[in-house]
Amino acid sequence: MKSYQVQRTRSSVILLSLLTVSILAGCEKATAPAEPAAAAVVTAEPTTTKAAVFANYSAEQFYATRSYQGSAINHNGQSLLVASDETGVFNLYRVSLDGKSWQPLTTSTTDAILPVDWFPKDDRVLYTADQGGNELHHLYVLEADGKVVDLTPGDKLKAMFGGWLGDTAFFVMSNERDPKFFDLYQYDAKTYARTLVYQNKEGFEVAAISDDGRYLALSKERTNADNNLYLLDLQDPTKTPLHITPHDGNVTFTAHGFSRDGKQLIFGSDQSSEFSQAFSYDLASKQSVVYQQADWDISYIGFSKDNKYKVTAVNADASTKIQITDQNTGQPLQLPKLPDGDLRGISFSADSQYLSFYVNADNSPSNLYVWKIGDASANRLTQALDSNINENNLVMSEVVRFASFDGVQIPALLYQPKQASANSRVPAVIWIHGGPGGQSRTGYNPVIQHLVNQGYAVLAVNNRGSTGYGKTFFHLDDLKHGEDDLQDIVYGKKYLQSLNWVATDRIGVMGGSYGGYLTMAAMAFTDEFKLGINIFGVTNWVRTLESIPPWWESFRESLYAELGDPAKDGERLRRISPLFHGDKVKKPVLVVQGANDPRVLQVESDEMVAAIKKNGVPVEYVLFPDEGHGFVKKANRITAQNAYLAFLQKYL
Repeated sequence: MKSYQVQRTRSSVILLSLLTVSILAGCEKATAPAEPAAAAVVTAEPTTTKAAVFANYSAEQFYATRSYQGSAINHNGQSLLVASDETGVFNLYRVSLDGKSWQPLTTSTTDAILPVDWFPKDDRVLYTADQGGNELHHLYVLEADGKVVDLTPGDKLKAMFGGWLGDTAFFVMSNERDPKFFDLYQYDAKTYARTLVYQNKEGFEVAAISDDGRYLALSKERTNADNNLYLLDLQDPTKTPLHITPHDGNVTFTAHGFSRDGKQLIFGSDQSSEFSQAFSYDLASKQSVVYQQADWDISYIGFSKDNKYKVTAVNADASTKIQITDQNTGQPLQLPKLPDGDLRGISFSADSQYLSFYVNADNSPSNLYVWKIGDASANRLTQALDSNINENNLVMSEVVRFASFDGVQIPALLYQPKQASANSRVPAVIWIHGGPGGQSRTGYNPVIQHLVNQGYAVLAVNNRGSTGYGKTFFHLDDLKHGEDDLQDIVYGKKYLQSLNWVATDRIGVMGGSYGGYLTMAAMAFTDEFKLGINIFGVTNWVRTLESIPPWWESFRESLYAELGDPAKDGERLRRISPLFHGDKVKKPVLVVQGANDPRVLQVESDEMVAAIKKNGVPVEYVLFPDEGHGFVKKANRITAQNAYLAFLQKYL
């Protein structure tokens, strides 16, 4: 299976994942309401909103929306492998191509089960799951008779699927030998016996594997602005990686993958542009040439299983633009008429007769489609949005830009509530994405849509350092976190105050992960905002950087280049860490945290809450004992959402 989604254009994928979060573990969560799970501290019930000329909807209604993941088509082109959170927890389903049959394959009530792929010649299933949000994912096989096999048993390891070797074997990456680095194993598709094919002792990342299993593309980080790609021929007796991206200065490279014939490696690079363009490296001639260009970052290039089609994804001003090209004719594939929105999760059947994908928009969660290529229309298989919600009552975002303190233009997504007008000004919230290096993008986000529906304007700021706006913009915040990027948030407030439908004296700030950090920085280091909602945000950078998970070892230097080395930059890191400045917080704060979070430890939030309480400032705390870095259980997401709304209604 190939699933085509927007990826980072800088090479250190882990760096983004450090503090990036989709607050709901994929910004389109929910289904039938469940009873809220017990949190350590639960805030007051939300107050009733005033009647409006259109419908207001509850958090339960927004989270009655079903979320889906996966779109792989099985070997005989009859079924899809899909995960749905309809029961409150993600489980696997076998779905007929017409969408009429949904057969449950798993029945987890605790841990989210997410699809990887069908086996190439039968209906066994690969899936992945962690334990309570600890991010120690294992890889499992679900046999045809329902038996489950853990392919990567162990207490403290993390494993990832690497790809298929024809229909007889597959690859798995695991850090069981050394928690700091991922080795590559080849598994027999029948017996599950495995062989170590690449022992990673040098801190590489396995970025791509050729279809014949002979070549590996390896990435090696130097800093957050510079990395290199290497080619390893597994048939080479010396197993010596060949450096294929020699360059001067700072350049980032991203391996998109090998061509189906194994003759080329397709990779992205910003060496000759502000944005990442695509290049091909010829394995025989050892030469690189331009492969494809765009006006924005080319974030992904992949191919159908039979190599008939090429898929290109471009991150165009916070939206994903997909082009599918027929490689036989060189012409773009003309898709049938579809609703407005971004295409996500594109998968082809083995014979390229069928195409499955999701369509997602600001006012509509991801819905699954299947198209028999050439037919006049595609078949929609899901109704993700709760039937009680009218899409016309939800808001489409507008891409806006404003000047920051130094004149730099800052992009953002603006959501104007239906209730807002010059005669009816509304309070506003600045939403800060995770990162550093993330991006607020168009697409359905129930956290935002619920607040906008309740009458709160939202400005999702892509502060300096965000992905997608060129390498210069991306690096403007290096070693300036909590300073220059924080000023972008402050100037976002000034932009909101320029709008004649915003209540200029009622503006708050909220965000998750790195966005939670900037939220707390805004509350500690400025007096600009009426309140802050900190969703598992870093508050002590020294501890966070000293306690990064061992499997991020290969990215440690890159991480330090962006944020600072705690051994060398401790003074600056303490200066920008809100925990050490709790006495400066003067306005109400809500903190929300998962107890199993391996990235932002619970102690971060515990101590921040204690510091604010000591200061005599109103602070509320919601702690989920069964969540990690992002909330995957619907009941918990509903509890958190009601806490956000109640807090805003109480203090804004």
